[in-house]
Amino acid sequence: MPKGSCNCGAVEFEINTPIRDIYFCHCSICRRSTGTSGIPVVVVRNEDFQWTKGEDCISTWKKPNKDWQTWFCRVCGSPLPGKNDSERMFVPAGLITLGGDELKIAHHIWVDSKANWDEIGDKGKQHPFEFGG
Repeated sequence: MPKGSCNCGAVEFEINTPIRDIYFCHCSICRRSTGTSGIPVVVVRNEDFQWTKGEDCISTWKKPNKDWQTWFCRVCGSPLPGKNDSERMFVPAGLITLGGDELKIAHHIWVDSKANWDEIGDKGKQHPFEFGG
């Protein structure tokens, strides 16, 4: 099963289901959070996700007046998996160290919000706003 960790290895996790589709968010909030064109994530059910090391090293920040929150390693600052909704977690794809060989970008979301310098060059389906199903 897929496994992953932050950059320094203080936080580790497992995903107890096969993963394949990456959702790449291009919104301005994700751009500022990562310092890049956005964030590629996989989405898994809560029951398929498990922290295996370092939960005490997880910090979070919630954007004031917004329904947006980020989780990160308080040691190295790597973005970490977090709550997508009440049933699912999002996992930054770059953290997956084992079991991610089949990953591919399937969806680009919030492309109407992408930076003007961001050129999408793969075959992932583009959604003007969030992915609705």
